[in-house]
Amino acid sequence: MKTKLSIILVVMFITVSGTFAQKAKKTDPKFFIYLCFGQSNMEAGARPEEQDKVVDERFQMLAAVDNNKLNRVKGNWYVATPPINRPENGMGPVDFFGRTMVANLPKEYRVGVINVSVAGAKIELWDKAGYKNYLDSAAGWMQNICKQYDGNPYQRLIEMAKIAQQDGVIKGILLHQGESNPNDKAWPQKVKAIYDNILKDLNLKAKDVPFLAGELKSAEEHGVCAAFNTDVLAYLPKALPNSYIISSKGVKGSPDQFHFNTAGMREFGKRYAIQMLKIQGFEYKEAAAAQPADSSK
Repeated sequence: MKTKLSIILVVMFITVSGTFAQKAKKTDPKFFIYLCFGQSNMEAGARPEEQDKVVDERFQMLAAVDNNKLNRVKGNWYVATPPINRPENGMGPVDFFGRTMVANLPKEYRVGVINVSVAGAKIELWDKAGYKNYLDSAAGWMQNICKQYDGNPYQRLIEMAKIAQQDGVIKGILLHQGESNPNDKAWPQKVKAIYDNILKDLNLKAKDVPFLAGELKSAEEHGVCAAFNTDVLAYLPKALPNSYIISSKGVKGSPDQFHFNTAGMREFGKRYAIQMLKIQGFEYKEAAAAQPADSSK
């Protein structure tokens, strides 16, 4: 009887040890994950064209909400075909950030993104402590968007990021926001506070997590908030040392005063990627990024 019990215990130990070993091996250091948030441009309002629907399988998205139409379930990885935010969205800079990254990284690398963005939102929506006061007074349509994130976009971003950390390594954060804080001189410090909370909640170190923030639509493209770029955004690196500004100069816009068009989203996403590649020690090759996404190549 004792012999049988010993055998059973040994088998159980081996099984449990094997299970933990499998989990330990699951994290892939060459699976680079990037957290993305912001308002309408980052949310992805441009309309994808046929050429935008072919995506290298090395570029993945972690669904932050369910998408029944595409059979996507929150908390699972999928090839990053648009939309990579919510079902009603289109294409944004994150789409071509990821495509440009995988086109220029060695073939054994993968890129994953998590996008939790809300149109029209002030930066306060991602304030861990004060978001509810802001959201309670926000327009009904914005509250409805946030319901898809259980009323707390920041917490959903953290929740999804923790899932992603089981599979890969968080290597950076991308932001595009400011149209709703156009004259807010305290914006850089508010962003720094959000960044610090993300690092703390995910047990990350600032030196390992560069923060990329894109300029708003330029004056040349008739952007009504273009002054934000020089009067507010330009001061972010002083508040957040490991941050970088992505220029919107020459990025084509849609007819309105706030948004980039489809071609503009492609270019802007590429610029985010060029900066991230440089930071992380990889060379950007124009020809590689320009080729059609084809996982068979």
